[in-house]
Amino acid sequence: MPTHLVSKVVVVGGGIFGVSSALHLSRLGIETILVNDGPLASGASGRSLAWLNSARVRSAEYHRLRMVGIDRYRTLSAKYPDAAWLRFDGGLTWDADDVSNEIMEAFAHEKSLGYDARHLRAGDIPSATPGVAVNAVTPQGAIFNPGEGWVDLPALIKLLVAEFVGRGGQLVTDAGRATVTVADGRVTGVSTATGATFAADAVLLATGSEVPRTVAQTGQHIPDGTPIALLVRTKPAALPLRAVLNTPRVAVRPTPNGALALDSAWSEEEVIVNSDGTYGVKASTLQGLLEEASKVLEGNPKLELESYGVGPKPIPGDGEPVLGRLNDIEGYYVAFSHSGATLGLIAGELLAGEIATGNEHPLLANFRPARFA
Repeated sequence: MPTHLVSKVVVVGGGIFGVSSALHLSRLGIETILVNDGPLASGASGRSLAWLNSARVRSAEYHRLRMVGIDRYRTLSAKYPDAAWLRFDGGLTWDADDVSNEIMEAFAHEKSLGYDARHLRAGDIPSATPGVAVNAVTPQGAIFNPGEGWVDLPALIKLLVAEFVGRGGQLVTDAGRATVTVADGRVTGVSTATGATFAADAVLLATGSEVPRTVAQTGQHIPDGTPIALLVRTKPAALPLRAVLNTPRVAVRPTPNGALALDSAWSEEEVIVNSDGTYGVKASTLQGLLEEASKVLEGNPKLELESYGVGPKPIPGDGEPVLGRLNDIEGYYVAFSHSGATLGLIAGELLAGEIATGNEHPLLANFRPARFA
């Protein structure tokens, strides 16, 4: 067995970052406790579009990390080739027909990186990916990325947790808000709102949008750009769509049960934040999303609302992931990022390795909390 600098770790957060990290720690033979305030996948992971991609333009380091993240899903897909919850059927994107249209620039950038991309005119789309209303595609055309996919995060989390518990990991759900305890410049463990306490050599805080607020209690600052997001789920519909669609007015992805998941920028802006911290969603917003999705689907099918989820979508203030140990506090690690689905498996793997060995991984060099010091 490898020699560890830590023997016991508490991971706080039952979303994809927390669950993936906890499993990777247990695979390394470390005693691990996974603590969540409510049920698993009850936060952002339960209402994520969960598009697996590194499309468009971002920093070279972030692109590299996302591509390694997608690679881990490829490995998982090879292990579960018939999984309904993990599919690589491509992604199709087009922009509005106005001055904001950057399809050709995005296509040139993706090609320059070696990212698998094809520029399609509307008439080319049916032979590349079925189920799209070609009359909705703007004259500048669309980009089809054959290597992209999607994952159903609640199903993945259930799979990973089963292995975690099978390896002897301790799962604590419905624990209420957790507090990280620190003494003499190092982590000592976690206490929860239900009165439970867990001693630990290291703690990973993976509580989504709560991370910046919790870290601020230590006097350290992580800029927060978190918006309130809305994910709408339709009732199952017999549709030929397989790809993830990113269009000017709606993003659409299939789900394991033959339904669709929908979101958009405009619908996020229509979410009502009440004074007590709860959220309101207008019926017109929900109906508007269903109608926008119908417009981009072949035959303009009538879509019916099944359910929706609303709440914070974790995004750091500079848009880049925040992964690794806090400055000046031994054993205190954080995971806070957009694109939780794409990064979920690799972030957990790399963070577990850092926690277990104390050795910083070069893939995370640009994403450490220390950049905000």
